[in-house]
Amino acid sequence: MNKFTRRLLTVFLMVFSVVVMAGESREDIHASADLVQPLLAGMKAPDFTVRDVDNQVFKFVAQAQDKPVVLTFFRGGWCPYCNLHLAELRLAEQQLKEMGFNIWFISIDKPELLLESLDDPNNGYTVYSDSSLDATRAFGLAFHIDDEMNKRYLSFNIDLEKASGENHHVLPAPATYIIGTDGIINFAYINPDYKIRLHPDVLLAAAKAYNEDADKRLARSRKQAMKK
Repeated sequence: MNKFTRRLLTVFLMVFSVVVMAGESREDIHASADLVQPLLAGMKAPDFTVRDVDNQVFKFVAQAQDKPVVLTFFRGGWCPYCNLHLAELRLAEQQLKEMGFNIWFISIDKPELLLESLDDPNNGYTVYSDSSLDATRAFGLAFHIDDEMNKRYLSFNIDLEKASGENHHVLPAPATYIIGTDGIINFAYINPDYKIRLHPDVLLAAAKAYNEDADKRLARSRKQAMKK
């Protein structure tokens, strides 16, 4: 293969990759956590349906909330990093509540395992099951665990099908959102590396900024400048 042909093939593959990525929908189940297309700050939060610990349906309507929401997606109670993160968020919980926020968590675990599988089942958190993937896909966080990785999980006694009650082998890229009462995402943190989670101090700073309308500071500055 000559140099020109190699270059032409490289360009073709690059264009093909872009076309494939452009053709993907945010709500698709992506091939890996690195390829998810999450909703970002400034976008409208989707409506979604999940189930609570009693297997009762909970419908979230983005523009019908009386309080802003801190919404965290985690992989499941079987994940040690998720348990560490939920425990760490205790450092921010009381302040967030005092600032007027609801604090909710969503995992792929089925309703009866939502609390049972956690290291601290009596944590008092509001936790919802999204085993049907309605919320996870709506936020663009869903990715598929391939057969090889699923076998590795099983070797560690992690059974995704038993945990979710489904055979989709899908997990969310861990994420934390702040959703305003207007239904707009004010803050978003998503990291495909499940070992890296949002620090409570950063979350508190983002919550404070939301309460202070800090994202509107430029518009206020511009308005004040025009009055002079």
